[in-house]
Amino acid sequence: MRHLPYLSYYLYPILAGLIWLATLLALLIHWLVPPVSRAHYPSMAASQQIAYISDVGASTLKPLFITGCVLTTVFLDISFAADYYLRHKGRLVPNQTRTETVLAFLTIGFAIIGTVGLILLSVFDTARYPKLHNIFLLLFIGGYVLSAIFICWEYQRLGQHYKHHHQLSTSFWIKLTFVILEILLAIAFVSCTFTQHYNAGAVLEWVIAFIFSAYVFSFVVDLWPAIKTQPNLNLHNPREKGMGFEGNGGQVVNGNGYGNGTGDMRYVGASEMEEGGGESSGSHLPIQGYGNAVGGGPVMGLTDHSSRPVTRERGLAGNF
Repeated sequence: MRHLPYLSYYLYPILAGLIWLATLLALLIHWLVPPVSRAHYPSMAASQQIAYISDVGASTLKPLFITGCVLTTVFLDISFAADYYLRHKGRLVPNQTRTETVLAFLTIGFAIIGTVGLILLSVFDTARYPKLHNIFLLLFIGGYVLSAIFICWEYQRLGQHYKHHHQLSTSFWIKLTFVILEILLAIAFVSCTFTQHYNAGAVLEWVIAFIFSAYVFSFVVDLWPAIKTQPNLNLHNPREKGMGFEGNGGQVVNGNGYGNGTGDMRYVGASEMEEGGGESSGSHLPIQGYGNAVGGGPVMGLTDHSSRPVTRERGLAGNF
């Protein structure tokens, strides 16, 4: 079967974001257009004119609401797990300290809590189980906001080690913006709901939900670089060929650039590069291995320019 290099882990957040947007739009359009046309649901207060997402989701579209919530959170949690897995395997820039690893686990843990909250609030709807619904709503918002805080913290620390990886700072600022907006909007939402300003609270809930989709899509930025570190990936860019990046390669295991002929490419952490010694020692630059050497053969620069060692700058160019 022909290898498709651009089918990778970044598809999971795209699927999660599209499913979430489709669910929200289906609920909103169902409430706005005939034959419903801004119906007043039994779960709505007497003075309420704008329906909450939960009001619409508790009606005839409840099966759609549950399905959308389940699929969104499943694909999003797979994205969290993929981010950790790819960093652990060196397919993305790896965590350098135990603190960063702990932050990654906290990110996944609170995302699971948010997942449980969103699924259960869709099952225990506001019309039949109002108290349970509100508890699970707070669990959903709190879980994903805390998860976003921890992943921001992790990316901030990673950015200190890998200053040349601009997608880390891009993702950090996207997620930090999400955290700040969602916290402010969540405070306003809870305040409006508990003070019986239901119309304002309903508008805020729709806004919070649509902003959440932007947070989901932000993981495409995180997982996209893994395209260039797929196992047995042959690069066909002429510019990369001219720099000695042609052919199958050996997985780099240290700073010396020696491989095992598997065709794998990965990033090397600080501890591994220190073992390699030489110019690469202590560096956090990503290194790629190409060639078919085992143990002692060089795996970089196997084109006509193989007599020249591949520099850090030339090695970096092949990753992004």
